[in-house]
Amino acid sequence: MTDLSRFSINQMTVKQLSLPELVEQCVRLSVPGVGLWREPVAEYGLEATAKLVRDAGLTVTSLCRGGFFTTDSWLDSNRAAIDEAATLGTDTLVLVSGGLAPGSRDLAAARARITDAIAELAPYAGERGVRLAIEPLHPMYAADRCAVSTLDQALEIAERFPSSQVGVVVDTYHLWWDDRAPAAVARAGAADRIHAFQLADWTTPLPAGVLTGRGQLGDGAIDLRAWCDLVDEAGYRGPIEVELFNDELWARDGGEVLEETVGRFSDHVGRLG
Repeated sequence: MTDLSRFSINQMTVKQLSLPELVEQCVRLSVPGVGLWREPVAEYGLEATAKLVRDAGLTVTSLCRGGFFTTDSWLDSNRAAIDEAATLGTDTLVLVSGGLAPGSRDLAAARARITDAIAELAPYAGERGVRLAIEPLHPMYAADRCAVSTLDQALEIAERFPSSQVGVVVDTYHLWWDDRAPAAVARAGAADRIHAFQLADWTTPLPAGVLTGRGQLGDGAIDLRAWCDLVDEAGYRGPIEVELFNDELWARDGGEVLEETVGRFSDHVGRLG
């Protein structure tokens, strides 16, 4: 029997499902956790979403996303995101930190600005029981989406703050290529800074849009079982989210995709620690 005790489906994997449909399918398949996104939550209603998932017995494992600190409107948006996470009952707000400032080529300045913004937000998040989880994105996103490209870079920022306030996201899609990542995972685990763990596979050729290139588990180049072992060995025992951006999956029936994802999780992750 598949062990789904730590499995979570990120809402983006089956974004074709409405929130009620997503909850219905999770209950049908005994999926215990969901990672939610702010935009569909706002569309359905924050309080209504909180009640929907709570009444279904689901755990909200994370909220995406805060961040984009290199824009001018980051402060109010991120404070609102922290409040939304608290209302939804999740202790993890995923941060996609933002790329270069408009017209800039200064990566160091972008990372400094990200650090300063997190310093502003961290106490606010801590007061509400929400942890800020810095997600490093693959370097191909450094210019426009996230100047934090490696787990080491994310930890260098996070370690300036209490682990109860700021940690990191370990996402296989973004980190699998980095031979320094295993040591960084151990470092993060030892300091209780792994606040989220996400799975997706790397398939080639990448689509023209790049963002929708996250492959179904087992369809690509990543040794997903090895990554699960690595994170477990670091002491992480939290949820494992499957987060896939994939046009082909979005064109299919969402319930079928979720059922397939549960099966792939069983095949490629297997027994959990």
